[in-house]
Amino acid sequence: MSRITAALLALSLWGLAPVPFAPLFSAGAAEVENAALDDAAGPLVGGGEEERTTAVAGCTLAPKSVCPNLDLRHRNLRGLGLAGADLHGANLMRADLRNADLRGADLRGAILDGADLRTAFLQGAKLSGARMRGANLEFARATGADFTGTDLTAANLEAIRADKIDLSGANLEGANLQEAKMSLSNLSGVNMEGAKIRFAIFQDALMTGCTACPTGW
Repeated sequence: MSRITAALLALSLWGLAPVPFAPLFSAGAAEVENAALDDAAGPLVGGGEEERTTAVAGCTLAPKSVCPNLDLRHRNLRGLGLAGADLHGANLMRADLRNADLRGADLRGAILDGADLRTAFLQGAKLSGARMRGANLEFARATGADFTGTDLTAANLEAIRADKIDLSGANLEGANLQEAKMSLSNLSGVNMEGAKIRFAIFQDALMTGCTACPTGW
């Protein structure tokens, strides 16, 4: 038995054994422990964003759901799957629909003023008679969509991919159409007064009765 061990044994017999020191954790161990606690608590929610809503007024927002005339103003619907959904007459003013799947959705007569539709999927969507003043459709995909009579005053359609769409009778006054692709589309009766069309493509588009439409296509 070593002298130190003997001394400690003697002290313990007299009740004077020193208090053992708590083990010191390295910084790496502390980080591992904190990470484990974070995982147990679940992912952190940052940015102060509103939680996405998938059920409103008893109607679940999902592909092919029938939810007409809903009040969805300012709702966070980003990335939501709504392909083939019936949302005609809905109020989507300033709603966040970035990257939402609205392919074949029925949005006839809907209000989308100021709505954020950047990179949204609108192929084959029905938007006739909708109000989309100041809406942002930058980089949206809308091939074959129906925008007949839609109010797109001051809307941002920069770099939209919208070949073969029907915009007949639509109002695009003051809209941003720079780099938009609208080949083989119907632009008859459209109002494009003050619209920005730099680098836009209207190849083989129908422009009968179009106001301020470009020529030479």
